[in-house]
Amino acid sequence: MKVSREQAAQNRERIVETAARAFREKGFDGIGVADLMKTAGLTHGGFYGHFASKEALLGEAVGRALDGAGDGWQASMAAHPDDPLGAVVRSYLSPRHRDNPGAGCAISALGADISRAGPAVRDAVTERTRAQLDLLARAAPGQTDEQRRSHAIATYAAMIGGMVLARAVSDAALSDEILAAVAGALASPPA
Repeated sequence: MKVSREQAAQNRERIVETAARAFREKGFDGIGVADLMKTAGLTHGGFYGHFASKEALLGEAVGRALDGAGDGWQASMAAHPDDPLGAVVRSYLSPRHRDNPGAGCAISALGADISRAGPAVRDAVTERTRAQLDLLARAAPGQTDEQRRSHAIATYAAMIGGMVLARAVSDAALSDEILAAVAGALASPPA
């Protein structure tokens, strides 16, 4: 039975949203196309009507996840105009983010997978990383654009590294300590 264009678009959207969450929760190799389609409530056979390959879906799903993160950062910044960068740092380096990788940052959840992925994924990450760095740089301290951009890069890298480490350890107290220490260091004025 042929589906309408509108239904096909809705199905594709459901696949991308399901994949964005599932890949962050389980990794690129942690879920196959058949299980992904089942989770989305669709048949495995319909996958290739929407995507040429799993790699194509990976790129779109990671891009979608990073777009969502950027939207969240903008909301945090708008809610805290007195300390927009601190708001992003505190939100990112929170137990809530740590404990919900499927709804969080794709880079901290999938960094190792992304670094081994093909061009569709790496291009999506590159494009979104540039946008996120631009957003952070607007809120970063510094006298020049170069200083603000450098601070934004260091902040983003530290946030990602802190989250990866906090998720990697098995001791909950140590994990909380890592989040607090990195957030505290990033909240301190630059030397």
